[in-house]
Amino acid sequence: MKVTLICVGKLKEKYLSQGVEEYVKRLGRYCSLEITEVMDEKTPDGASEALEEQIRKREGERILKALKEDSYCIALAIDGKMLSSEELADKIDHLGISGVSHISFIIGGSLGLSQEVLNRADFKLSFSKMTFPHQLMRMILLEQIYRSYRIISNQPYHK
Repeated sequence: MKVTLICVGKLKEKYLSQGVEEYVKRLGRYCSLEITEVMDEKTPDGASEALEEQIRKREGERILKALKEDSYCIALAIDGKMLSSEELADKIDHLGISGVSHISFIIGGSLGLSQEVLNRADFKLSFSKMTFPHQLMRMILLEQIYRSYRIISNQPYHK
């Protein structure tokens, strides 16, 4: 299985980069992993809703350009479906069994995802009703993908 993370912006904190590197290394035995970063837009303080929408749209165009046509797209969205770790593992496993060979997870920028990206998504996944920094979400998502593969492989880790 090929897994791609398409993320808006670059990691800025060293501790996040180290955590991401660790999960990239761990996932190497389970899947082919690629992380694609698309440029984020600067959002001025006090930006109007119209400007924020323009920013989401520009970031969304970059995301859609990076997204492969044959990829099953899972967008991280606060209004998406919440799954347990076991349910996410079941979803990944079921996709593989049903012939999906490429899953792309999309993490938007600080303003979230454009409607165009949400419309393209095959599934919207929510981790919580809480808001997390998009850079931290990258590491959390990778940990959950790793946990999913451990569950799928019946290996200890997920308790």
